[in-house]
Amino acid sequence: MFDALIIGGGAAGLQCALVLGSANGKPFAENKQIGIIIHQKTSHLQTALFNNVLGLTPGTTGESILNDGKTQLKTLYPHVEQIEHEKVLELSKIEGVFQVKTNKHTYKAAIVVVAVGYTNLITIKGLENYIEPHPRAEIEKNRIWLKNTDHLVDKNLYVAGSLAGWRSQFAICAGSGAHVATDILTLWNGGKHVKVHDKIG
Repeated sequence: MFDALIIGGGAAGLQCALVLGSANGKPFAENKQIGIIIHQKTSHLQTALFNNVLGLTPGTTGESILNDGKTQLKTLYPHVEQIEHEKVLELSKIEGVFQVKTNKHTYKAAIVVVAVGYTNLITIKGLENYIEPHPRAEIEKNRIWLKNTDHLVDKNLYVAGSLAGWRSQFAICAGSGAHVATDILTLWNGGKHVKVHDKIG
């Protein structure tokens, strides 16, 4: 049973996991079970090249970010469980608990974050009622979003990244994942706003 389970290992999903993981020393986040289902084969980062992202060396590839992001998460926050080589097939909710079915297992979670791409090829059963045409993409591209209010699709169901209705700039999608993570941390903190910063010294 996960307290929070992220679906998607791209910019939004990995950034969400990093921020959630970094709060481990906070009393309200201690002993929280956090997981991320990292399915990266269809991520747009696979073919991305970055020259215009603050803090990234020009020429950085999206493929390297996908690999390095997993290593960063594992090294810094090993308590966040990384689930690889599984694809989510169905999302349902029974008595307030999410059931996330993959091609190999079924997981339970109190909170779910959907952070997969925004193409109309999404195949996660159970999300159909939330899908609408993407508000910030050309209609002919058939992009979609999960209709939400400030990343919240339904109770304890969040969406992050381009699927949340944002443009597919790397910094925007990563920021969206961080936004969702701080919203979840705020929820765990009884509604008191949370930010997690590292400082020198």
